[in-house]
Amino acid sequence: MPLSENVGHVLELTVTRESEFGYFLTDGTEDVLMHKNEANKHYGLDETVEVFLYTDSRGRIAATDTIPFVTVGKYEWVKVTDVQPGLGIFLDMGIQKELLLGEEDLPAHKSVWPTVGDLLYVTIRVNKNQRLYAKLATDPIMEEKAVEATEKDFNKNVHGYIYRTAKVGSWLFTAEGYKGFIHESQRLTEPRLGQKVEGRVIDVKVDGTINVSLLPRKQDQLDTDSERIYEYLESRNGAMPYSDKSLPEDIAERFNLSKGAFKRALGKLMKDGRVYQEDRWTYIKKEEGDSE
Repeated sequence: MPLSENVGHVLELTVTRESEFGYFLTDGTEDVLMHKNEANKHYGLDETVEVFLYTDSRGRIAATDTIPFVTVGKYEWVKVTDVQPGLGIFLDMGIQKELLLGEEDLPAHKSVWPTVGDLLYVTIRVNKNQRLYAKLATDPIMEEKAVEATEKDFNKNVHGYIYRTAKVGSWLFTAEGYKGFIHESQRLTEPRLGQKVEGRVIDVKVDGTINVSLLPRKQDQLDTDSERIYEYLESRNGAMPYSDKSLPEDIAERFNLSKGAFKRALGKLMKDGRVYQEDRWTYIKKEEGDSE
């Protein structure tokens, strides 16, 4: 098989000669250069070397004895190192050369493109010119990798990475190995492809996949809303012209909350003894001994 057909693969070659800038390796028919800066040790004549073949910036086949995280047919999570609009994103595959995921393989909306540090589950594809590109894992690939969740996982907190995104929802793969789906109604904003997200399991399907919500648990949201109202009170020296009798549109304009959510948050503050209401105003309750 010609060396050009092994680009993106790992194979064993033999050192046929050494020059000042590298080693020439052979499969018995063809030679390929492994530059000195791609060699992790000194090699002797006729020594067998396990190498990865790739194409350099000039389109020439080259070798490295550093084996990358991904090869043709082998998938792995790799980190985004750079984003180039008009070209795509670059990934760290574990060797000096970075792997390109082309713009045509990324979401149509750039707002959900991965950013530096995000993780993608990819393999290598080789085009007709022997150039290496990243290929995102599809649903069938993720299904092969996944383990099944059980009913005991219901309501558990999980975290994972988004491997597919769409208007209707986002698909994630969790640290436990579960394949999950986040419906658009269960997220405040659409996560990026490759973004790490944290949520909770709201359904375990018969096939062992899960539905996940990224929305705060009710108690967490209640605490957040209560603190926001209390901070507003503090910014007004402990008094505000809002109460549970205020108009819904006034509450929405000031706090971006529904009246129901506002009343629940205000009720919590009152129950905790932190505020009181009087004549349609709300006040911070002074501690005993506090001066006016």
